[in-house]
Amino acid sequence: MIYMSVTIGTPLQASAFKVLLLGSGELGKEVVISLQRLGVEVHAADRYDHAPAMQVAHYSYTLNMADAEELKQLIQHVKPDLIIPEIEAIATQVLVEIEQQNIATVIPSAKAVNLTMNREGIRRLAAEELGLPTSAYRFADSIESFRAACDDIGYPNFVKPVMSSSGKGQSRVKSFDEVDAAWEYAQTGGRVNQGKVIVESQIDFDFEITLLTVRAKNAETGEIETQYCDPIGHRQDSGDYVESWQPQAMTHTALEESKRIAHKVTAALGGCGIFGVELFVKGDKVWFSEVSPRPHDTGLVTLASQFQSEFELHARAILGLPVNTTRHSVAASAVIYAGVDDTNLSFSGLNLALSNPNTDLRLFGKPEGFKRRRMGVATARAETTDQARELALETASQVSVQQN
Repeated sequence: MIYMSVTIGTPLQASAFKVLLLGSGELGKEVVISLQRLGVEVHAADRYDHAPAMQVAHYSYTLNMADAEELKQLIQHVKPDLIIPEIEAIATQVLVEIEQQNIATVIPSAKAVNLTMNREGIRRLAAEELGLPTSAYRFADSIESFRAACDDIGYPNFVKPVMSSSGKGQSRVKSFDEVDAAWEYAQTGGRVNQGKVIVESQIDFDFEITLLTVRAKNAETGEIETQYCDPIGHRQDSGDYVESWQPQAMTHTALEESKRIAHKVTAALGGCGIFGVELFVKGDKVWFSEVSPRPHDTGLVTLASQFQSEFELHARAILGLPVNTTRHSVAASAVIYAGVDDTNLSFSGLNLALSNPNTDLRLFGKPEGFKRRRMGVATARAETTDQARELALETASQVSVQQN
């Protein structure tokens, strides 16, 4: 039996294998920790100082990553082997050039980053090129075309900036009277104000899932293979994840269709790593919603449910190492919000929250809080998903966020 050889050097030495993380939030922080456990030298960048992943990286940088010149200079300075984009506000054309010139490998690929950073690109790929089932949709780049798109799609509908995440700029429009306000909110709430939005019809679904899909190399052949974690159910509030659980019960037919859709879209995007594929499910029917070419916020539950969390899976896959998507527990996660707009926050009640041996916490260390900003997450294991959800929510509620 012949195995493909993977070599990693020593951090902070000439032999170091370097990874540059573009965006240093809480998901990136866990990726950094997973990479460092495998001997990788990590450089973390973000638009503000002391972002979560910066606090655990070997080096950190503060810059406007949407500025092509600033981003080029950073890449030239670091000389990374791999570049991992974690947020939308990035000059993605620079990454395309970097990959074309063989300066570094973009994870999972420059094409994937370019398409998924923009809802128009990924929706057209999924629906028009791959023929995957999606909600009806229209794009609009002016208030006039937006009004027409809303009338065309019908009410209620959902409006999202083509470039945003975590519910920013998203709204549900129930009638024509709400159209202008939705347009204004989309223009101010997106990560990058491009003036374009997507209007989607409302699908009658039973639940939505994240199917974490891993593209990793076979240790013997070096060929890329696709593996799946058990489906993750989740609840959102205004487009932002509030709680998640694993596994989500669904029919065998729906699960196989989910895997088919996930395989088709991730294969089209290419590269290695973990993809968070979001899907709507009703009975045996499945619709594609979105895909993130990186660990997904709903996948925080895998910290408690799987032998290898989504962050460990991502680290292993991008380094060319074997992965194991096996789940060992039924688990759930629940978000801890700041509840206030302030800095220098304190967290109390941790002893009570962790008194149950089946619970755990991650406090992200963000230097500034907003009322609806995610500052931490609680995880819990139990016999059933309902019990795990209840315990995770209870654990999160026991953490108090205080102004100093």
